[in-house]
Amino acid sequence: MAPRSFWKGYLKLSLVTCPVSMMPATGEGEKLRFHTLNARTGHRVLSQYVDAATGKPVAEDAAVKGYPRGEDDYVLLEDDEIDAVALESTRTIDIDMFVPADSIGWIWYDKPHYLVPDDPIGEEAFCVIRDAMAATGTVGISRLVLYRRERAVMLEPRDKGIVLWTLRYGDEVRPEADYFQDIDEGKVDAGLLKLVTRLIDERKAPWDPAMVADPVQDRLLDIIAAKAKGRKRAAKPKADKPPAAGNVVNIMDALKKSIAAESKGKRR
Repeated sequence: MAPRSFWKGYLKLSLVTCPVSMMPATGEGEKLRFHTLNARTGHRVLSQYVDAATGKPVAEDAAVKGYPRGEDDYVLLEDDEIDAVALESTRTIDIDMFVPADSIGWIWYDKPHYLVPDDPIGEEAFCVIRDAMAATGTVGISRLVLYRRERAVMLEPRDKGIVLWTLRYGDEVRPEADYFQDIDEGKVDAGLLKLVTRLIDERKAPWDPAMVADPVQDRLLDIIAAKAKGRKRAAKPKADKPPAAGNVVNIMDALKKSIAAESKGKRR
């Protein structure tokens, strides 16, 4: 069963407008959630803002946001001042421009959402915008208030719908050249490349969501079930020892042994 929409509004391109609804494409509803308890009483522990100098609790209506400009010196901002710089409309996705679909690198992608028509009458307009982007190999760029912040968003046609990605802010993305520039650009040995390519072929498999299952959560559920039944918790597994420092390995020999082990495992 598809989850209920968490946002409803309008998709707009020039004079073409249609009502739409949006749902997060990912979720953590199945993730384990723990409460913090007082081990002595078993009661829930509540968090509370306290004054750093006096140690006294701060009332909710007394808490304000401040930008630090020096030690113990802040510029205070009221909520209405922060709200004043947001978009005028938080319910319209007005497509400002279109860019080639392959021109936005993966690192800019933040959080995906499914965008669907919310009205049979407006469905045709939605489909026309979707199919036009697909035909031209472009994605739409707009701005929208989501999760209490204004964000740049990208609209990508996908199957019968549109995937809306929030994009990372410019100051969040670090240039890859800062990290990769010192890596040697020289060509690798052809023999080594051939062996690694063969090792990749041995391990190639169709994509399956089970490949990204969460084993830690499964183990935690086992521990919770055992403790709920009064059984002792399982012993902590021993961590793998890291390879010893300075242990020089002949890459060619290691690859040959790896391929032999892979082939032997498949024969079994």
